[in-house]
Amino acid sequence: MAVAESNRPASPDFNLTVPPRGYAWWYVDALSDDGQHGLTLIAFIGSVFSPYYFKGRRKGRNDPRDHCSMNVCLYGEKRRWTMTERHANAVNQTETNLTIGPSAIQWNSDDTLTLQLNEIGTPIPQRVRGTIHLTPNFINERIFTLDRNGRHRWRPIAPSARVTVELEHPNIKWTGHAYFDRNWGDEPLEDAFVYWDWSRAEMGGNESAILYHVERRNDASLALALHFNADGSINEFAPPPDHRLPRTPIWQMPRSSQSDAGTPPSVVKTLEDTPFYSRSVINAHLLGRPVEAVHESLSLDRFRSAWVQHLLPYRMPRW
Repeated sequence: MAVAESNRPASPDFNLTVPPRGYAWWYVDALSDDGQHGLTLIAFIGSVFSPYYFKGRRKGRNDPRDHCSMNVCLYGEKRRWTMTERHANAVNQTETNLTIGPSAIQWNSDDTLTLQLNEIGTPIPQRVRGTIHLTPNFINERIFTLDRNGRHRWRPIAPSARVTVELEHPNIKWTGHAYFDRNWGDEPLEDAFVYWDWSRAEMGGNESAILYHVERRNDASLALALHFNADGSINEFAPPPDHRLPRTPIWQMPRSSQSDAGTPPSVVKTLEDTPFYSRSVINAHLLGRPVEAVHESLSLDRFRSAWVQHLLPYRMPRW
């Protein structure tokens, strides 16, 4: 069972101390109201997908602050990808601000989030610069552990939110629904997990649902099904049946997700197709309602394979 904690501060705690070999990330995703745009942003301290951190740990170089990055993915007509890894001297943390290189995330006094981006894309060096504002519909303070030993934790800070995107490069402006969370742990992700899939769905009226399915390396699997009401209260419900989704078209990454019995999910579009990770928009059916969800699948066995580690530096330059 997952363990939840309460009476935690509302702040995302950007000043979190990450232990040696550990990690933390703050994650935002959003889809535009018109269905034409999407984005994902992940701020990493101790980047769990860094090939440099992966190799460094095997040589005793265990400082997570020496492996930080701001991963920005833009979807739609003006697609972009950035994930430049930076050293500790390019990182600044306070309770309400996290700066990584030229980009920053700020938690404001009105409990909103502002992201100032100034990154260069790869493999084509196109600039991504501008501002994103995220306004939570409510703030969740519960923390869930994903492993029996409590070494890997997850807090869905804003399961339901609104976003305003105002970018100069590329020139994009849109509004939509969004999500904001934090994951952090005391050991490498691949030490504890084999595979996971996760999805979050807007349910209408500021309600949302999150599904988390985790295959743990040395323990039974974990399945979470959470329904967040408009007032922020949480109902845990029985996880729906698991369904296979089609593998991704390029790298044949396996995908699965949960949906009500008799109504299997389907892929609307594949946003990211990588050797070990996929991000998609899917249609599903939860709690008797049709929903559109942002969905992710992650294979940690693929990630730690030699052939994937060889490929990763081409998408993740290090400054």
